[in-house]
Amino acid sequence: MRRLLVPAALLLPLTLLLTSCGGDSAADTGARIDGSGSVTLDVGDQKGGSEAILRAAGELKNLDYRIKWSTFTSGPPLLEAVNAGAVDVGGVGNTPPVFAAGAGSKISVVAAWHGTSRGDAILVRDGSKLTSPKQLKGRSVAVAQGSSAHYQLVASLEAAGLQLKDIKVKYLQPADALAAFNSGKVDAWAVWDPYTSQVLQGKQGRVLTTGDGVTNGLSFQVASPAALRNSKKAAAVKDYLARLRRAQDWVHGHQEEWAKVWAKDTGLPYEVALASVRRTNATRVAVAVDKPLVASEQRIADTFTELNLIPKKVDFGDFVDARFNGDLPPSTTPAKH
Repeated sequence: MRRLLVPAALLLPLTLLLTSCGGDSAADTGARIDGSGSVTLDVGDQKGGSEAILRAAGELKNLDYRIKWSTFTSGPPLLEAVNAGAVDVGGVGNTPPVFAAGAGSKISVVAAWHGTSRGDAILVRDGSKLTSPKQLKGRSVAVAQGSSAHYQLVASLEAAGLQLKDIKVKYLQPADALAAFNSGKVDAWAVWDPYTSQVLQGKQGRVLTTGDGVTNGLSFQVASPAALRNSKKAAAVKDYLARLRRAQDWVHGHQEEWAKVWAKDTGLPYEVALASVRRTNATRVAVAVDKPLVASEQRIADTFTELNLIPKKVDFGDFVDARFNGDLPPSTTPAKH
């Protein structure tokens, strides 16, 4: 496979993708509306996210309510909008809700998907002598603070008998982390897909360890409690979630087709998009918001509280709403492979 160069122009589209990353950003103010009717559901999205997958799967047809889309560059600012009531529902990864809960935000996790954690990885350059996470002691590791990769790094170190204080943590957002990684300014990089796929497809590095077995592989739709108290909006949320679940099932059977759409929507090279779809996106299964899910997220919250990155004890069970579970399987259901 040809070597994929990483021009600076590629870094911007990549930073627009993912539910798990942290950092400051604002929403895209260009209003895009689907459907018709008297009820408008304000949906927070990320580039190449819910809107793209619903459109590709044909699930934005015959809407009897309106969806007004707002695009965010990451989960934390999206959840800030949910807390402020500017967004009714939106998609994020497994860690931003924990930090939002720690800040006392008004949010409710209403839907979940379980996928593999193979795309969550600690990467080292091809020429690195490191072969085990245990060898990270005293080494420098780049990671986005408060991201899912941050938790994956902590959990992977713990599995290797190390703590965060045993390494030199460099808190860098992905564009800066990639530059530091490529230039050798850090020994390793904890990150998520599609950055993992970008590095591997570009022959820029290799995997030291992944999140498989140490992170929960969950992603969420999070709603505003105020929207859920509105019976008409709650009905729209229920329909919206059902469409998202069908669209995700469509991805599993149309991986190459979805990769083409995703690449076009985000600016990713097709080879990187397809690798990421196969490694991560197509593995997701819709699951219930249940007690094991709450317990898994509680462990993440407790970890960051112990690290003094969340200022107070969080009871994650206070930030979930299981009314839309229906007959979904438990959150421990294995991901697709």
